[in-house]
Parts: sequence; C-alpha cells; structure tokens
Amino acid sequence: MKHTLSVLVEDEAGVLTRIAGLFARRGFNIESLAVGPAEQDGISRITMVVPGDDRAIEQITKQLYKLINVLKVQDISDVPCVERELMLLKVNATSSTRSEIVELAQIFRARVVDVAEDSLTLEVVGDPGKMVAIVQVLNRFGIREIARTGKISLVRESGVNTEYLKSLEVKV
Repeated sequence: MKHTLSVLVEDEAGVLTRIAGLFARRGFNIESLAVGPAEQDGISRITMVVPGDDRAIEQITKQLYKLINVLKVQDISDVPCVERELMLLKVNATSSTRSEIVELAQIFRARVVDVAEDSLTLEVVGDPGKMVAIVQVLNRFGIREIARTGKISLVRESGVNTEYLKSLEVKV
C-alpha cells in the first residue's frame, strides 16, 4: 500500500539529505517527494509518497523522529485530505489534431502554456488520478515529454472525505 507522509522540518541545509539517506539505508523507496516552505518562517513541509505496509511506515516514522531538525511526522494516507499535483505535458500536435487536443485539455481543465508548430505544452493541476487519465487520453497523439511535481497534500479541516462522497455519487 502507498502511504502519504507529511513531515515538518526545520528549514536548514542537509535535512533533506539526512531524510533521503535514512530511506536509502532502510531500503525504502520514495515514489514522490515535494518540499516547500510551510506556514511558519524557518519551517518546511515535505510530502512523501512511500510504498509499504503499516508496520514498515510505523518504523520509518519512528526513525524520522530520531533525525535532528524533524519536528512532526504524520501519516495522512487514511485522513480526508486535499491532494494536488502539477504536470507539464508536451504532446505532438499537427494542424489537423491541434483543435481536438485543445478540446480534450479543456475537459481536464488543463491550460495550453506553449504552442509550437508541431507540439502543444499543457499545464495540468489536480489529483494524481487526473494526471494518469489525461496521459492515457493524450497518449494516442504521441507524448514527447512529461514533468511532474510530487503530490502535495493538506488535511481537510472540515473532515469531509471527498473519496467517500465520490463513491456515493457513483451509486446514485
């Protein structure tokens, strides 16, 4: 199972290296990693997607707390969250396929950010599932390049679980 960890750290040189080293020493893979300033000056939030069972994640959490500069570790995998990712996608576009690609991009609320003679570059923001879906749809045109950020996530203060609400919509 994939787990999403939200880690608050002091914003100091070397903290990310120590965290990555911890994962490497333990033989854990990090599937996605996003780092940026948090709400307080001098604090950064690291959002990681890590494969593993509950026992392994509990172990890695304990190890993270032992590192200097780590303030808080939270497994937010089963907590209602807002999740987003950013992807830039360069796709082949001829004069005959350009309008179809733009229409498909609009369905996914993607923006065209660069137009070339034989390609379009799209900016897509959304949950990770949306990223997979648009790649599948545009694959038939020929994808030249993809650049993705890691997943970022914040716990929903409202406690509303949108995945649960989506499952209700499907049943209705």
